[in-house]
Amino acid sequence: MKTRQLDDFFRDILKLDDFTAVDSSLNGIQADNDGADVQKIAFAVDACLETFKRAVSCGAGLLFVHHGLFWGAPLRIEGVLRSRLDFLLKNNLALYAAHLPLDKHSELGNNAVLAVLLGIEDKEPFGLYHGIKIGFKGWLHEPLTVDEAARRISFRGTPPIAVFPFGKASNTSCAVVSGGAAMEAEEAIEEGIDLYVTGESSHSIYHTALEGGLNMISGGHYATEVWGVRKLMERCKQELNIDTEFIDVPTGL
Repeated sequence: MKTRQLDDFFRDILKLDDFTAVDSSLNGIQADNDGADVQKIAFAVDACLETFKRAVSCGAGLLFVHHGLFWGAPLRIEGVLRSRLDFLLKNNLALYAAHLPLDKHSELGNNAVLAVLLGIEDKEPFGLYHGIKIGFKGWLHEPLTVDEAARRISFRGTPPIAVFPFGKASNTSCAVVSGGAAMEAEEAIEEGIDLYVTGESSHSIYHTALEGGLNMISGGHYATEVWGVRKLMERCKQELNIDTEFIDVPTGL
């Protein structure tokens, strides 16, 4: 398939154009190829030289990432960015990014998959970010301990960055916002949520969670955002009948 065909597919399924005003990420094609057909798509969380090299090694013509290279204001093409772009161009590897659209998607998104793993039912939007709610909250299918919840969201056995067991021994409600959303714990407390799951931790939220009686799991920014790219990868393989591969480059953060 051509990159423009793939762009149409991703743009439609993830509703990229709905996020233009709220997402600083340059969602869509960030670096195109020379018009060659894409025989294989690689998927990864981050755009970095290691994922680029591994994408080329596995024969991919396009790399889809959650965290791309371009955010907000234009950047000078120098240093690390120049090296990354030079590698993409020399190897004819197209780069595609989807940030908030892949966090918020009700089926394929990071938070939607985490909600399924945790057993959240009747999920509702949660976690206000730039005027939109990108996470989910709801009642749990069955009561969960903090330890069991941490086990369920663990990607390939990755332990959470931090666990704050400051609430009930058994949780019946849960909210989730993947990535860097530690401060949304305040919103969880205000809404009477038992357990809040996110990616990053923060010194600033510790005492608020403690005094608010909130159980909180910081599963890791990377580890909570592998889910959307992998779910989308499955959809591409099914609907586009194209070869795919997930590139796992954990940061431990």
